[in-house]
Amino acid sequence: MSVIRIRNLTRDYGSGKGIFNISFQAEKGEVFGFLGPNGAGKTTTIRHLMGFIKPKAGSCQISGMDCWKDQEKIQKYVGYIPGEISFFDHMNGREFLKFVADYRKLGKDNRMEEMLDRFELDPGSKIKKMSKGMKQKLGIVAAFMHDPDILILDEPTSGLDPLMQNRFTELIAEEKKKGKTILLSSHIFDEVERTCDRIGIIRSGKLVAVDSVDALRKRHMRTYTVTLESPEQARAFAEDFEGVCDGTTVHVAAKQSLENIFLHYYGGENDQLDII
Repeated sequence: MSVIRIRNLTRDYGSGKGIFNISFQAEKGEVFGFLGPNGAGKTTTIRHLMGFIKPKAGSCQISGMDCWKDQEKIQKYVGYIPGEISFFDHMNGREFLKFVADYRKLGKDNRMEEMLDRFELDPGSKIKKMSKGMKQKLGIVAAFMHDPDILILDEPTSGLDPLMQNRFTELIAEEKKKGKTILLSSHIFDEVERTCDRIGIIRSGKLVAVDSVDALRKRHMRTYTVTLESPEQARAFAEDFEGVCDGTTVHVAAKQSLENIFLHYYGGENDQLDII
């Protein structure tokens, strides 16, 4: 059974806003990337998974539990980073983390200090005086400190500098090796490409592709034919560009970047749905 399972999930806000007939699943040990620009429906989908919104149609489950009916159980054991993190500004960072630890009934055996060290965060500062990047780090620590087996992460590296983004990517790779299931919503192509097994691309509230990065690249691969003056030149060209030589003609297959593939699905309203 899939760890995260969404079937025909719909929430229509009118005027074309919302999510429409969304279906995908994430398996144990899989990092599923949820890719799309702001306003495409990523956060609405995630809020359904966390039980913040009741589905108008369709269903969503985590570990076989209904995300709306069993929201309290789900929220206690899933690691979650919201797209817009809200804190108690009167607290300092350590007070907030203690509040989270008490809510989850964590003992001293947790990963808080490990995460604070990894992301070089001093939790003694007042939250209202923290920068955007510091608040994002605090959110990451809170999501990972109870060592959850399932993580739902909405734009988790927003506001982080490149060094911290790289550390977060390394953390995701480590968690994946432990067999954890991760839903990662992002619009940072490099982050998704480096961490995700499969990707769902959402446009205007509808999934337009669900597949692995490699499969998407193969599907959108472009082939070029180059004719040179001599077979010798053709062979040299084919060797340099990993092409197939046929006399003086060379056929070269060019893989598309994830960004180009993504832009393909945003290139026009007549793109066919490609759900696998």
